[in-house]
Amino acid sequence: MGPAWQREVSRVSTKVVNELNWMIGGAQGSGVDLSASSFARSCVLAGLWVYGTREYYSNIKGLHSYFEIRTSDRQIRSKVDEVDLLAAFDAETLVRHADVVNPTGGIVYDPAVSQTPIEKVDTLYKDEARQIQVRLAQEGLGSDVGAILEEAKRRGVKLFPVPYGTLVQEVAKRLGTSELARLNRIINVLAVSVSLSLLGLDRSYMKESVRQAFSASRKQKLVDMNLAGVDRAYEFAEEKFGERGLPVSLAPIQNGPRMFVVGNQAVALGKMAGGCRLQTYYPITPASDESEFLEAHENFALLGDGSDDGKGSIVVVQTEDEIAAITMAIGGALTGTRAATSTSGPGFSLMVEGMGWAGMNEVPLVITLYQRGGPSTGMPTRTEQGDLKFVLNASHGESPRIVLCSGDMEECFYDAFRAMNYAERYQLPVIHLVDKGLANSNMTILPPDPKLVDIGRGKLILAGDHGALQGEEYRRFAPAEDGISPRAVLGLKGYRFWNTGDEHDELGHINENSENRIKMMKKRMTKLETADREIPTAEKVSFYPAKGRPDVTLVSWGSSKGAILEGMELLERRGIKAEFLQIRLASPFPAQVVRERLSGSELIVDIEQNYSAQMAAVIAEKAQINIKHKVVKFNGRPISLNEVYDSIRLIMARPEANERVILTHGA
Repeated sequence: MGPAWQREVSRVSTKVVNELNWMIGGAQGSGVDLSASSFARSCVLAGLWVYGTREYYSNIKGLHSYFEIRTSDRQIRSKVDEVDLLAAFDAETLVRHADVVNPTGGIVYDPAVSQTPIEKVDTLYKDEARQIQVRLAQEGLGSDVGAILEEAKRRGVKLFPVPYGTLVQEVAKRLGTSELARLNRIINVLAVSVSLSLLGLDRSYMKESVRQAFSASRKQKLVDMNLAGVDRAYEFAEEKFGERGLPVSLAPIQNGPRMFVVGNQAVALGKMAGGCRLQTYYPITPASDESEFLEAHENFALLGDGSDDGKGSIVVVQTEDEIAAITMAIGGALTGTRAATSTSGPGFSLMVEGMGWAGMNEVPLVITLYQRGGPSTGMPTRTEQGDLKFVLNASHGESPRIVLCSGDMEECFYDAFRAMNYAERYQLPVIHLVDKGLANSNMTILPPDPKLVDIGRGKLILAGDHGALQGEEYRRFAPAEDGISPRAVLGLKGYRFWNTGDEHDELGHINENSENRIKMMKKRMTKLETADREIPTAEKVSFYPAKGRPDVTLVSWGSSKGAILEGMELLERRGIKAEFLQIRLASPFPAQVVRERLSGSELIVDIEQNYSAQMAAVIAEKAQINIKHKVVKFNGRPISLNEVYDSIRLIMARPEANERVILTHGA
């Protein structure tokens, strides 16, 4: 879907400043992530806004990995399809991504790989290699990586060959060392530094980025080695390419306080601020990153009123499996601790029975579910929004649960915080849905303010409430008009109660009596009615109106939000007015609000990252609105703003012929 975007944003006639999409690629384990973080940090230090997306295979080392960093002097929230500057560590990066480089863009590469035959790029699938060879032959080109570069050159792409090995040797000579094997680690710094030099950003930002990256190592030699690499790479680029610059550049700007954060870190920070003090997990991609971040920050400073010592902590436990993870979190919650567990689809499958037990016993529990490609093991490191229906119905029998869906970094933080409140206020499991595309992306945001959300513990009986029973038995599950009984924690003197997975009476004793069953089921399910009544509309949906009468209404949820909002801006430039309804609370579903927003719309388009448009099905079931036009993506790659723009234009041009549009972009 590139051509329409290229016509809309032309880089041919004018110099574009601070609007850039940079990509780096190489074999897994070759330093791609470190390179991307160095580039992004340099831009952040220069005051720019950043949005980064990471794509990688589900192996430890060897297969292809790439990272895109989009940067601007305004806040950005999504990826674009075309690349302005591509930096390649290996042959495969050139083969896979040279065709998405803008005609006026550039490629930084090691000339040593240009002679590599396409069929010798072992990590390419055989059918992919054959298709590429056929294409090159049709263009009268050879069948090696050099032909890929020539193809790009014919389109106008500038080539910047950088002999990494030679530069490493020169750095070694400067440092007076012969440890080339050790110095080869700086190749990623060389690639980033050459890129930044071509873009005109002063080397001081890259140097400070290096210092920050290695500050924790306390090894000055490591810092010096990388700083020497920065200097030599900048010198090389200035000597060889000084007059062959790009029509896009980066320049520092003044900016206020911002936070550079990864999605799973935003969730973790929200949990910490929201009072979570026990996190359990079993390692699984991409959820583990959140728990590992919490482990690295188990002790932290509190933002308080000075009434305590200002210190907080969280216990993070890696369990033997997901069954143990959820049951341990339940045990912690029963003691009065704010507890959570974190997982992905396969792990959540193992947690379902435990979640049902929590629902039966009205235990406040938060489950953060990072969606990835399925079914089965599926695509562990690729994104998808395929678990919505699963989490809404996961249970044998019926039990209440609240389901929150975050759409950006800020929502990840605040929703993680609110999930803790919802769990305790309504005494039930809360599932916080985040997709991998958001979890593994990074971006600069305004620092979230924990004071915007107050910690509310609901009907919790504290130690000071002793004597409230006045000699009566404590009825933990006593019926209540709102479905919520006062909750005592385990071990509280005078408040004895029982927990069982079976149906039970008000005390917790097993009871299969027909009337008791009806009473208890109504009690538990009434909580959703209470939550639907009490949760503010602003926490259920977000609505972004059009400027004037809308031509189209877009509906979505999750990480598609950023691409939709930026795609709407581009559509408006072409005279198409779009409004956007973002569903943030999937259970209890805000049916009335959705009906009010969509009932007057003439053209509604649902946009989702799954095969069957699951949210559209939920809207049809709950709000009785059938959305005819659907845009779906399920290849494991995140939606770009280009795809939103082009798909909406396609539907509006011929709505009767394009009721279902499948998006396919992404290497």
